[in-house]
Amino acid sequence: MTTESEFVALADRVLMSIGAALDVAADTSDADLDWSLNDGILTIDCGEGGKVIVNRHVPNRELWVAAKSGGFHFKDDAGVWRDTRTGEALATVLTRLLQAQSGVEIEFVLPDQN
Repeated sequence: MTTESEFVALADRVLMSIGAALDVAADTSDADLDWSLNDGILTIDCGEGGKVIVNRHVPNRELWVAAKSGGFHFKDDAGVWRDTRTGEALATVLTRLLQAQSGVEIEFVLPDQN
């Protein structure tokens, strides 16, 4: 992705995909999950487990995640959002973070970046 508008469009699709997976998890479990998306910032409320924030960072063309366990930056790597430090996929990290903070295992299927 080369332009800012292409990145924003893709990031918004990814954020909406995460929200759709959260809706499924909330509907099929007794998890205390709620989410909102506002101007590229996805806020996931895990009730007593705190919040997880996923947002687009346009200047670096990255998705950033903030959770109790720390902050993570994800960059496109051949069609997969990968942590810039560990190489883990965004879907894997989100599953782990939300399991820790909400007690619910959520499977994320994120849109292809290409």
